[in-house]
Amino acid sequence: MKGKVLILGGDGYLGWPTAMNLSNLGYSVAVVDNYLKRWIFNKLGVIPLIDCPDLQERVNIWKGLTGHEIKVYIGDIGGHDFLINLVKEFQPDTIIHYGEIPSAPYSMLNHNTSWETIQNNLNATLSVMWAIKTIDTDIHLIKLGTMGEYGTPNIDIEEGFIEIEKNGRTDRLPFPKLPGSFYHLSKVQDSDMLYLGVRMWGLRVTDLNQGPVYGIHTDESRIDKENRLIPHFHYDEFWGTVLNRFITQAVVGIPLTVYGKGGQKRGFLNITDTLQCVRLAVQHPANRGEFRVMNQFTEIFSVNELADKVKTVAKSLGLKVAIQNYPNPRKEAEEHHYNAKNTNLMGLGLQPNYLTDNVLIEMLEIAMRNKKNIRQDIILPGRAKWQ
Repeated sequence: MKGKVLILGGDGYLGWPTAMNLSNLGYSVAVVDNYLKRWIFNKLGVIPLIDCPDLQERVNIWKGLTGHEIKVYIGDIGGHDFLINLVKEFQPDTIIHYGEIPSAPYSMLNHNTSWETIQNNLNATLSVMWAIKTIDTDIHLIKLGTMGEYGTPNIDIEEGFIEIEKNGRTDRLPFPKLPGSFYHLSKVQDSDMLYLGVRMWGLRVTDLNQGPVYGIHTDESRIDKENRLIPHFHYDEFWGTVLNRFITQAVVGIPLTVYGKGGQKRGFLNITDTLQCVRLAVQHPANRGEFRVMNQFTEIFSVNELADKVKTVAKSLGLKVAIQNYPNPRKEAEEHHYNAKNTNLMGLGLQPNYLTDNVLIEMLEIAMRNKKNIRQDIILPGRAKWQ
């Protein structure tokens, strides 16, 4: 075995593929989840493109196909006693923290969803920190952050820290944060808490500030021809990332929903590169007393550029696709400077899988084969009006 990895939020869009990937590489893997997001999906009336079995079913399928075991824990990591006992039992070398509510629109829906997001996310991170402090400060914590922590400043975005000169004195300080939602704010607060834990307790932490992710299949999910190992691929306004939404909209003939002018730029990456980045962080842990920040994306696109790419490739498959501008529910600059650094992961050996026509074709073809599952009533913007 290469090491023991505990994945928090193992039922999620990224958690489950990460579990399969590391398991397939010979790591001893355990996943934990409380199915909170599935409960929220039901509350909002949204469904994924392809139904996902629960964790126990998926680990059984995975073992039957590969012979690899993944251990499952069901419970709330915000329950400190539960997490303490879990970490003592499994004794991980690495903890990967995906265990949060990851929807900006959901966090801005109303007071209750804002508080639910902040309370859940901060409580989870604080619980993990204290578990590591209590049990073994040598455990490497990898926390999935977001590029949305930075916002869109009118300067280049560094990786976590910035050198500042003031009145003849210099210091290296955390890069200023401009979150655009309560979800992104919770991730900023995660980062601040973890940096405190590093300074006060000598924790070893890697903070991966990830851009929006796209994709359906990974190498491991392709092993099952019945698509039972595919992660939660969502296309609704709350949980679907922009490119994933565009793919399903193109298939059912709904004009691509470009918010505002469409000039908003972000750093994107393929789901397979999320796995690669996390794997590199596992293989190259942060030092004791180090708060290491790595910006996790491979390409920068505007919303308009993504819409044009989908429209062009969909046309090659015989789909007629239109693009429509909608009033932007978000309070954000629609034309702005955006130049973010991502040299740390490249330095560790990241080999990007870029957004090619073939990548889009595969996504479109999968959506076409599952067209009957696409609910058009949850695609269009409407409910997620940011207060």
